[in-house]
Amino acid sequence: MFRSLNVAATGMAAQETQLDTIANNLANSNTTGYKTQTAQFEDLLYQNDRAAGPNSTGAVAPTNTQLGTGVRIIATTRSFAQGTLAQTNNPLDIAIEGNGFLAVRRTSGDLAYTRAGSLQLDAQGRLSTSDGLPLDPPLTIPATATSVTIAADGTVSATQPGSTAATSVGQLQLTTFPNPNGLAADGHNLFTATSSSGQPATGAPGADGRGTIQQGSVEASNVDVVSEMVAMIRTQRAYEMNSKVISAADEMLRNATQTQ
Repeated sequence: MFRSLNVAATGMAAQETQLDTIANNLANSNTTGYKTQTAQFEDLLYQNDRAAGPNSTGAVAPTNTQLGTGVRIIATTRSFAQGTLAQTNNPLDIAIEGNGFLAVRRTSGDLAYTRAGSLQLDAQGRLSTSDGLPLDPPLTIPATATSVTIAADGTVSATQPGSTAATSVGQLQLTTFPNPNGLAADGHNLFTATSSSGQPATGAPGADGRGTIQQGSVEASNVDVVSEMVAMIRTQRAYEMNSKVISAADEMLRNATQTQ
């Protein structure tokens, strides 16, 4: 009886974590470059009351007698599926169509990676994120530039006053990882590399499996709101069923003690 109480409690705790994940997805349904998270479940160790095979009586038991001890959340994974490209007509906005991340340099000197391409110019004229973190390698737009063009391969060109021809000022780079799910999310639309993500590979967009750049657009969140709502209802029902198991076990235990 006490086993069922504990098993149901682990189920309720796991569903609470699942709901936390769904809530975060829904909260970020309009966050540029956000990638959906999914909670992964794992059953706990089993108690073996009887093993299959020969027993003390000489008979051969055809099956095991195993009793489960519950469930836990083992991991939260992200779907790096392409989000919808939303057109903004801002020449400094870029969307990555395909694999890859923009590398940015933090104030600490460490590198971080993002899919959010809402870029701006900082005080030095460098392309930076909305939080003021410059791209790495840095790319500076001349203060006198009248227009900026970003090609699919990341080449950035600027047109100067009195000239009709654009001049290249650099090329954006994209970084890919063997295991993007191994990246650590640090908030502010940023990820950092870990030993699980593998070594970063940086190069020109469109080469070696990297995506291409689309100017004047940003990548919207890939959260499917309808799917998340369905998952929320399913999670709520699972939580309710586990709570009913606790109520049933408590009632059975009460009946047993009253009988005695």
